[in-house]
Amino acid sequence: IATLRIELKATDPLIWRVVEVPTSITLKVLHDIVQTAMGWLDYHLWELVINGQTYGLPMDDDWGTAPRKAAAKVRLRDVLSPGTTGIDYPYDFGDGWEHRLVVSDVRRGDPGTAYPRFIAGERDCPPEDCGGIPGFYEMLEARSDPTHPDHAEISEWLDDYDHDALDVFPIQGALGRIAARRNDAPTRNMTKPED
Repeated sequence: IATLRIELKATDPLIWRVVEVPTSITLKVLHDIVQTAMGWLDYHLWELVINGQTYGLPMDDDWGTAPRKAAAKVRLRDVLSPGTTGIDYPYDFGDGWEHRLVVSDVRRGDPGTAYPRFIAGERDCPPEDCGGIPGFYEMLEARSDPTHPDHAEISEWLDDYDHDALDVFPIQGALGRIAARRNDAPTRNMTKPED
């Protein structure tokens, strides 16, 4: 396993998570783990950039970007450098959520522990489709200022959203489902359907 630290760049105070992940996962599963840990809903395009190489979903056209490798065909352990590995993870190319992932402390996992698992984090992830970092902070400002012309609309849209809170229960549950899928995979592959 390895320790994965996820930071949402340009947030102040910083929005971050720490998760333990198996190094045998594919980069597509790493994407799933980041989405789950941060609280994103996986509505938008994404990519992982490791040592100048881009990984993501296969696309017919790279839209002028560097050619990407299929994230589902590459395992995390195959792209790790000795010590720590930094990974850039842009999500939602319109809103431009930029994450920095740092993978470190590769070690043997505990056989009785299900991975991935949540270790720590602070602050709730911004809502999807709020306009990236500038839009997010403008929304928080409008909600906190009753004289702001958009105060009522933004307050209704954000409802009970609390930027400073982090509800870890949904994260733990969703990561547990990813771990269960991983643990069930060898069993599913070994059983054959009856004729």
